[in-house]
Amino acid sequence: MTTISEAITTIKKAENDADRLIQEAREKSSQLIDDARTRSSELLENAEREASEKGDELIMEAEERARKEAISISGKAKREVETMKSAAMGRVPEAASIIVKSIL
Repeated sequence: MTTISEAITTIKKAENDADRLIQEAREKSSQLIDDARTRSSELLENAEREASEKGDELIMEAEERARKEAISISGKAKREVETMKSAAMGRVPEAASIIVKSIL
């Protein structure tokens, strides 16, 4: 049979063990929370970086399409100007003739 002193010692040991387990659990919980915060921060930074890179990529693609479209429009305008110029130059002799006749 255990004595009261031994029972008290056993109870104290059990209380100390319980306190130690509680403290370890708190520390582990705190560490898990810190790890989760760190990881979520890393994930957020990665997502922001990837979004920024994708945005830059989309802007470059849009600029390239716009540049090609501008070149196409410019080429078409040049061809139209040349066509109008050619048509106008074809009418110069007639215009000159009319001017000469009106002067004379």
